[in-house]
Amino acid sequence: MTGTFFPKAKALVAALAALTLAPALACAQDASAFYKGKTVRFVVGVGVGGGFDAYARMIAPYLSKALDATVVVENQLGAGGLVALNRISTAQPDGLQLMIVNGTPAALGQLLDQQNVRYDLTKLEHLGVIAAYPWIWLAGKQTPYKTIADMQKPGVKIRWGGVGPTDGPADGANVTCHALKLNCQIVLGYKGSADIALAMERGEMDALYVSDSSAAQYVKSGAAHAIASMGDKRSKLLPDTPTVFEQTKLDDEQRWWLDFRMSINDLGRILVTTPGVPAERLAFLRAAVKTALTDPALIAEGARSERFVDFQEPEVARKLAVKALGEATPEMREKVRKVVLPAQ
Repeated sequence: MTGTFFPKAKALVAALAALTLAPALACAQDASAFYKGKTVRFVVGVGVGGGFDAYARMIAPYLSKALDATVVVENQLGAGGLVALNRISTAQPDGLQLMIVNGTPAALGQLLDQQNVRYDLTKLEHLGVIAAYPWIWLAGKQTPYKTIADMQKPGVKIRWGGVGPTDGPADGANVTCHALKLNCQIVLGYKGSADIALAMERGEMDALYVSDSSAAQYVKSGAAHAIASMGDKRSKLLPDTPTVFEQTKLDDEQRWWLDFRMSINDLGRILVTTPGVPAERLAFLRAAVKTALTDPALIAEGARSERFVDFQEPEVARKLAVKALGEATPEMREKVRKVVLPAQ
């Protein structure tokens, strides 16, 4: 009895498992066949030459290989990336578009209920976090400013470059100037951080608030020098640059502003696609993104160019977005609005 029952039971279990796995395998094969030979648009919301553009162009060949598709980087300018993010959020949910997003200004734009924001960061389909990073305060090489104390001197007026009001550079500058009581002018309309860096080289701008990977590139090229790391830890790329907390004595209100800006930095560089992509296609796309972003060759290439890749799962970005947007009270939103959007 024993000798005949167990083989039959094992056979039945194996048969049931095969029946269960068959639809999943078929769906995966269907998704793989869908992407094979297709063109996938990899959207960048700012101009050519900046940090986000460089990341997209570095990642695209690896993603192309993982999808067995042609991945084309497409720059769509407008409002510091918000226009492109709006398009992605309402595009055809076919899984043939994805976007590299600066999570910090994307969350801030939604937090402040800006008129041109029509996306919901918590409802977009997240594909993964490329990397989170500290932000750096840079000064142009032609300016006499070397420290925060230099910029706090009477009569000093600092010109900061920005793309849109919540693009990262501009809102970071506004929060920094408000917290440290600096005399500042924020000039919007640049295509990206690379354009602002050029403006600093020409002496048109004095300062730039930017991610540490981009900051390290500008410092290395001689276009700028670093004033401060805007987090509570020094950047690994610019270890000799002290933090803002190391350089200045802050009261509770000043610390609240700098802590607020630091807290939304954790969203980092994220990848998203349109809500409503079919489940099996989305799963295949997410798997391809993970394969690309954990490829040792890509990680090594990023390390060589100081465009570091530190993949985190899609759910990490979604939870950070929910936390940043869900915990903001109406009073807090209004407080931030008055500083980040002073003319609105």
